[in-house]
Amino acid sequence: MARIADQKTDFPQWYLDVIEQAGLAEHAEVRGCIIFKPYGYALWEAIQRDLDRRIKELGVDNVYFPLFIPESILQREKDHIEGFAPECAVVTHGGGKELSEKLYVRPTSETIIYTTFAKWVQSHRDLPLKINQWANVVRWEMRTRPFLRTLEFLWQEGHTCHISKEDADTMVNAALQMYADFDREMLAIPVLTGRKPEHEKFAGALYTLSTEALARDGKAIQAGTSHNLGQGFSEAYGVSFLDAEGKQQRPWMTSWGLSTRIIGTLIVVHGDEKGLRIPPRIAPIQAVIVPIYKTDAEREAVLTAARTLCASLGGIRLKIDDRAEKSPGFKFNEWEVKGVPLRIELGPKDLEKRQATFVRRDTAEKIAVPLASCTGAFVQSLLTSIQETLLQQAIAHLEAHTHIADDMTQCSKLLEGEGGFVWMPWDGTLETATQIKDATKATIRLLGDRANAKGKTDPQSGAPATEYALYAKAY
Repeated sequence: MARIADQKTDFPQWYLDVIEQAGLAEHAEVRGCIIFKPYGYALWEAIQRDLDRRIKELGVDNVYFPLFIPESILQREKDHIEGFAPECAVVTHGGGKELSEKLYVRPTSETIIYTTFAKWVQSHRDLPLKINQWANVVRWEMRTRPFLRTLEFLWQEGHTCHISKEDADTMVNAALQMYADFDREMLAIPVLTGRKPEHEKFAGALYTLSTEALARDGKAIQAGTSHNLGQGFSEAYGVSFLDAEGKQQRPWMTSWGLSTRIIGTLIVVHGDEKGLRIPPRIAPIQAVIVPIYKTDAEREAVLTAARTLCASLGGIRLKIDDRAEKSPGFKFNEWEVKGVPLRIELGPKDLEKRQATFVRRDTAEKIAVPLASCTGAFVQSLLTSIQETLLQQAIAHLEAHTHIADDMTQCSKLLEGEGGFVWMPWDGTLETATQIKDATKATIRLLGDRANAKGKTDPQSGAPATEYALYAKAY
């Protein structure tokens, strides 16, 4: 296999090399788009399965809305269209003729969904209304990177409609907590959660909450977002209901989403110099058995033992790599790049000792295990340990690279070094945030507790701080 770039000296190329050599995706003929290869799409399917279950546990039903949005519908919410206009792809011709009205390829679906909500919602008895769709969206990005930022990407987008702001707030926080729990429990990724500053919120929203992960190169990555849209979209799209007293009211809307960017997040949080490291709970292949032999007689004996072992490990997503044309060394390297959590080596010497050799992807530890002890329960315990180790390693990295700074010199030094998150007092103005971004290339990822900022001064402007802001360079 080709060499993977050094993670410490060329992280961007390392990232591209890992995606290529692990067989996750490749560039499509359209600039900025990617082709999901089977292994990469299997990862997305595993993410979908678990997240879809969590979404339904919140009382949300799946639906599907059209890809195309008429211009007249999109323009009803001015802040929304202004926020997305630079990223929109527009269809002007169809069937060989110029369209009487332009159609926008959905950058997100609030507008077309809330037009329908106006038909579905009539009474307070119709609320709350909670729907979700798994779909593709298009945003015309100028600078793209596989998974992290592409012209077309896959995601889920939840949309809900509520009687009160309090109910909408509860939904927004429940969606955010769902993402944080999913990241931690399935992806072994610890995230910071909080509110985005006003200038970073979703276009047209009352406020936006976000989960933020930290890559191994010290950059932040937004993993999921949840928005309270207030009543602006209800007003723009004519959504109303009669309350219990028969009075006409505008409902409160929320939307929230997680995309295939999460695959990029998984790569940059857990990947090492050898390639991917996939947490067992989300791994398409949890363990791979690699038979080792030289002669035909050895081959038959080893493959028979491998099949017997495989049959005994029910409940484990397992593969036997019996490719005769590839050497064991090639296979070891390939499965390490692909990030399979557990490798099981089985050769003539192992059979003589009636054992198998287990190799953990998280620590590279080798363990000789008697074949009689190679049960599904034993392998599951190893996978559980790997899952926890990856989480603890990511937590340690996050904690070691989360800092507090009270002056710009310290902030710049931290960001220019190993990077990471830096909490710093902020005066609440876009002007100051922009000045810090120009000086450090760091943006505000989240806002902290306002009480902690009392008596503090913004180190950039010298003005009294209104809150702490979390700065980081980001993808």
